[in-house]
Order: sequence, then C-alpha cells, then structure tokens
Amino acid sequence: MSLSFPRRVARHQQDQLLKKIYSSRSSPPRGFSLPRAGCGLALTILLGVHVGGCTTLRKTETPRTATQQLLISTAAERSAAQLALDLPPETRVYVDSQYFEGLDAKYAVGAIRDRLLKLGTRLVEDKKEADVVIEIRSGALSVDDSKTLVGIPSFSIPIPLAGPLQFPEIALFKAEEEQGVSKVAMTGYEAKTGTLKVSSGPVYGLSHRRRWTVLFFFSWSTDDLPRKENGNETPRSSD
Repeated sequence: MSLSFPRRVARHQQDQLLKKIYSSRSSPPRGFSLPRAGCGLALTILLGVHVGGCTTLRKTETPRTATQQLLISTAAERSAAQLALDLPPETRVYVDSQYFEGLDAKYAVGAIRDRLLKLGTRLVEDKKEADVVIEIRSGALSVDDSKTLVGIPSFSIPIPLAGPLQFPEIALFKAEEEQGVSKVAMTGYEAKTGTLKVSSGPVYGLSHRRRWTVLFFFSWSTDDLPRKENGNETPRSSD
C-alpha cells in the first residue's frame, strides 16, 4: 500500500534529519574499533584485577611474642634458683644437657649453670676432667594461656569479590592470662664410677601476665615480670 503524500513528505524530512545528524558526528581515529561489548568486558576484567589486589593480605609473625619469651625465661630463672646441691666447694662439674628440651632451652640451661656456679662448683667443658656429672632435665618449659569473655567474640562475614569483612569483638567483660611454667630437675653422679652423688628437684618456676577489659574500652594489665630500675633488673616474686 502506497503512503499518502503528507506521510511521504514527513518520512523524507525524517530521513534528511538523520543524515545530518550522522554526518555531523566526528569519525573515530583510523584503525581504532572497540565494540561496546568489548569495552564492558575490558572494564570488568580491570575491576576484577583491582578488587583482587586490594584484598590480598600477607602477615609475618615471630613464633613467640616478646612477652611470651619473658614469661618463659623468668619461669626458668625461678626454677633454677630453687635447685640445691650438697657438694664440697670447688667440685669440678660437667653439665650434661642432652635430656633438656623446650622453648628457650639454651637460656634455661644457662640459668642452671649460673646457679651451679653460685653454689660454689667449678664448671668444666670436658667430661673427662669432671669429678661429678650433673644431668639436667626439663618437664615443662612453655606458656599456658586462658581467656574468659562476656560479650560477642570477633567474627568475619565473607563478601564476594572483596574478601572477608571483620567485625570487632564486643567485650562487656574479658579476662586474659598467660602463665609461664618451668619444671626442672638434676641428678649428679661420680664421673668415674657412675654412682649417685646428689639429686635436686623437680622444682617449679611460674610467671604470669593478666589483662582485663570492662565495658569495651576500659582495660588494664598486671604481671610479675622483672622491672629495670636505674639500669638494673629488679626481680619480682611470683604469686
């Protein structure tokens, strides 16, 4: 069916208007052609790479905190200080530490050697030169921890493309305690005959650090670790 004359005129005018619009547009640079679908895909990839990079976290931590090391070493010193020997002064002693294991074992062995020197013995590095061999052993040398919380613990909610969202802990009341524990003993025998000469222990050394939090924000802590005063370490007895 042919169009009426007015409609043909209107159609012609519409076509002319469209030609003017398209002819007025600036042409893109030569050799450049990126469909809209391609633009959307490229934008999605870039956003995905950006979001993934923002949520990548890497943490490095030492095996123990400085406080934990202090708790262990303080407990070791306190247990070593309780060891006793009934030996004549200047007795030549060789310390055998093959049965002594645990965290910071070398420091604990050093504390025991210091104790033996204070008891009047002479330490030798060669077993053949010793009058008495002292075997030292460890039953415990570590940190116990406990925590009591009245409130809501910290938790995380996974967010797609953004990683987990961590919510903080809400503590109406919280009590935390770390306790250093050391259990040591030693046995001395004559180097030539292997017969029992002395025995001491087991003895225990304890240290602690406690922290409290009340109503979210109010917190304080106590401990029995040694303090430095005027450059010298002041010992503090354990509870």
